[in-house]
Amino acid sequence: MVARINTVAFQGIEVLDIDVQVQMSGGIVAFTVVGLPDKAVAESRERVRAALHALGLALPAKRITVNLAPADVLKEGSHFDLPIALALLTVMGVLPDLEMSRYCALGELALDGALTPVAGVLPAAINALAHDRGLICPEACGGEAAWAGEGLDVLAPATLLALINHFRGQQVLTRPRPRIQESAAAPLDLRDVKGNETAKRALEVAAAGSHNLLMIGPPGSGKSMLAARLPGLLPPLDPAEALEVSMIHSVAGLLEGGKLLRQRPYRSPHQSASLPALVGGGSRAKPGEISLAHKGVLFLDELPEFPRGTLEALRQPLETGKAVVSRVNHHVTYPARVQLIAAMNPCRCGHLDDPSLACARAPKCAADYQSKISGPLFDRIDLHICEIQPKTGLVSENPDQFG
Repeated sequence: MVARINTVAFQGIEVLDIDVQVQMSGGIVAFTVVGLPDKAVAESRERVRAALHALGLALPAKRITVNLAPADVLKEGSHFDLPIALALLTVMGVLPDLEMSRYCALGELALDGALTPVAGVLPAAINALAHDRGLICPEACGGEAAWAGEGLDVLAPATLLALINHFRGQQVLTRPRPRIQESAAAPLDLRDVKGNETAKRALEVAAAGSHNLLMIGPPGSGKSMLAARLPGLLPPLDPAEALEVSMIHSVAGLLEGGKLLRQRPYRSPHQSASLPALVGGGSRAKPGEISLAHKGVLFLDELPEFPRGTLEALRQPLETGKAVVSRVNHHVTYPARVQLIAAMNPCRCGHLDDPSLACARAPKCAADYQSKISGPLFDRIDLHICEIQPKTGLVSENPDQFG
């Protein structure tokens, strides 16, 4: 007998349907997972075995083969634990085969049978609703899945035992309620900034027109303080935007308690951030900072201190609004429509406008320092504002420049 359970795999925020097939047959006792699984999926054998043992169930002394179809798609993540366990329980006769075919399942199993949160529940729920299926996910992710729509049948048990009792009619699992993140604190207000009228006006213009902005000034002039107050000038996320932004954070595993975002994201990566961390990539092609800031603000402080190659990789996402991560056998695309706010000192020492503090190489040191930013990247920044005296002539000429 072969049991089948529906689950999903992720390529960016794109959802791929995966068919988990489990067969028990005679022969040498073994438990094999095939279908191009990664290390986390291959280790699910031990987690599933331990979880079933915690329920008082033992795997039959047979040859067990788990196939994750289609077999040519790489399966990554720990959310395959639950569908594999459900397929095993189905082939063992513990769960009804016909009932399980109506659901898509994803979740990680603890050794005691508890279900722990996994990433990507929100896009999986939207995909399940589109295919007229229900969704089974961990209790901590239930509020996230419920946002897919009222027509989606969501089961969010805390343990594997609770799910078994539900299908056997011994317990009823209620539909979870959609949850949204509460504001931890009021957004920073621009009226807290005293002085800097030209800079505040430039920030207001940038917020009104969704313009990218570069602020050039000495240390302590308030560049970071102004950038942190930009989200308070932006309108709140509308429902469609909140869902789109939350899908990216869901795939990245950053939705706390399965609660949807309500505020525009504000990301401020450190200068040591690598290219995959900023644009996206890595072994599992995770979204980078520019995608996590989608529909929000990406603040790059000390812009010339970022690696040259990392900054150049921002040119294409800023132009197209998408971050494309290429792999050998597929391409992953993440949305990356951000408002870039950058800040930098006029030179390495930062005191170009103060003759008593500036270094002996001024003004050549400022020209060398600002030349770390390429012309094409400067062209993608609409507004430039500086506090350097015009006589230095070190800020690139721009019709929108303030100062």
